[in-house]
Amino acid sequence: MFNVIKNTTIFSLLMLVASSVIAKDVAQMVKNADQYRLDSDAAKVVSLVSLFENGELDKTREYNVYTRQNRESLVLFKSQVEAGQKMLMLGDNYWLVMPKSRRPIRITPMQKLLGEASVGDISTLTWSEDYHATFVNPEQIEVDNQPRQANHLRLRATTKGASYSTIELWLDEKNDFPLKADLYLHSGKLAKQAWFSQGERKGEVRVVAMTLYDQIQPAKKTVIEYQEITPFELEDKYYNPAFLTRNVLSEL
Repeated sequence: MFNVIKNTTIFSLLMLVASSVIAKDVAQMVKNADQYRLDSDAAKVVSLVSLFENGELDKTREYNVYTRQNRESLVLFKSQVEAGQKMLMLGDNYWLVMPKSRRPIRITPMQKLLGEASVGDISTLTWSEDYHATFVNPEQIEVDNQPRQANHLRLRATTKGASYSTIELWLDEKNDFPLKADLYLHSGKLAKQAWFSQGERKGEVRVVAMTLYDQIQPAKKTVIEYQEITPFELEDKYYNPAFLTRNVLSEL
């Protein structure tokens, strides 16, 4: 009887240690995946967004996104039809600044998801900071009609302002490069499916584009090209909603 209890205790301890190791490994996998998307704590991201409907190009939009630590980012709308608009995200707080407006407009996490390419998608949300990841299982998936061995992870939001409550994420088994993600709203509804394009930036393997297939409006597809990502940090004043209403920021 003593040996049974002893063996059970040892087994439980081993399982606890194994779970701790797996949790640590999964956390590192997610951090590695983030590095392929945004490899600097503070950066300027120049994005070109192409919106397709029924396979035909509908419109394009340009954005300059400035990110920094503590989940803070500023999105400047650069296309002529949106020129002057700004979106500021400070943790779980969001503001939309319209041209000639005297005051910033507070918006909710759900409101920032409106549109074909949500601000959360454009601003390259950080999985390792906004989500807790667990390992699901290894799987083989098709990428460009080729089989790829992948690790399937499940990410659950740990912050109120996360763009999606749950993300099913598939990483390349060899190097943790993100391959595919299913993006779920807080209602549990599958909103979008993302596929990540691999390329090079400054000689390093990076995500150079993301294609989003709308699962609610299947005729729509969005391609976000990360044309330029450079280490850059704005002064603190740019992360003040009041400052944004008083300044055009055309130089950024």
